[in-house]
Amino acid sequence: AVSQVTVRDALNQALDEELERDERVFLLGEEVAQYDGAYKISRGLWKKYGDKRVIDTPISEMGFAGIAVGAAMVWLRPVCEFMTFNFSMQAIDQVINSAAKTCYMSAGSIGVPIVFRGPNGASAGVAAQHSQCFAAWYGHCPGLKVVSPWSSEDAKGLLKASIRDDNPVVMLENELLYGVPFEMSEQAQSKEFVIPIGKAKVERQGTHVTLVAHSRPVGHCLEAATVLAKEGVECEVINLRTIRPLDIETVEASVVKTNHLVTVEGGWPQFGVGAEICARIMEGPAFNYLDAPAVRVTGADVPMPYAKILEDNCIPQVKDIVFAVKKALNI
Repeated sequence: AVSQVTVRDALNQALDEELERDERVFLLGEEVAQYDGAYKISRGLWKKYGDKRVIDTPISEMGFAGIAVGAAMVWLRPVCEFMTFNFSMQAIDQVINSAAKTCYMSAGSIGVPIVFRGPNGASAGVAAQHSQCFAAWYGHCPGLKVVSPWSSEDAKGLLKASIRDDNPVVMLENELLYGVPFEMSEQAQSKEFVIPIGKAKVERQGTHVTLVAHSRPVGHCLEAATVLAKEGVECEVINLRTIRPLDIETVEASVVKTNHLVTVEGGWPQFGVGAEICARIMEGPAFNYLDAPAVRVTGADVPMPYAKILEDNCIPQVKDIVFAVKKALNI
């Protein structure tokens, strides 16, 4: 049976199942326990698992991220929630210098099985200090795995895979998707459902142009594809799911078929996820199949304004994707 499940409930389900499955798993962060989570992702988990497994922390990202990394080094499996990834800047020393580099620097003798998760990128009306996308930042760093879910199935399968992975994983969620319901198959709702890290998913088959996105813009791409289909343009939409390691093979196979590429992301243009995809396509076997230059659709190159109308103009909209596709196809 297929049922509608919100991203919030999918994440809650994943945490519940993994806390139950492995007693080394615990959740910590601001408001995660008694308040049921700032976004209600951890609803009911403190009541069910108690103080040792679901832990409210002081407002000190560097502190609790450090505690979590230390716990992971002695083989517990912490899930460290940031209230927004902008606040992970307070703890970036722990995430990069302690978590990401330790396995390599210890010649593989110290693992750091930790998940850093929380909302990433722009929400609505929260201004510059709460609206940045960190996919490119964390995707830049060897030693980390970075996942960026779109649907409820993505959210559940990737969170479970991240918790079970022996490496540090950064999971970039989107606050505006938390309340959005998606269809979830019976298989996706089973306790053993995981999505392999490092594998993209083709969400829509098409022949004229490849659209590559992650997180919320995947939905925008599908909407743009529906609009363009009315004009006879068939878009293939790829949901990256993982930022690092990047599944460039799926993108290449699509570009070989469609001969056109448009990348879409909420982050800034310079050194972004789209920039990396374009470079990798140019360096690889799919380059000879391109009939036009690849086009990037990104957020505007400014700190996020507070005003609603300015914010809308800074975030890629469906019309921007449609425009980019027509530019790529020269129509």
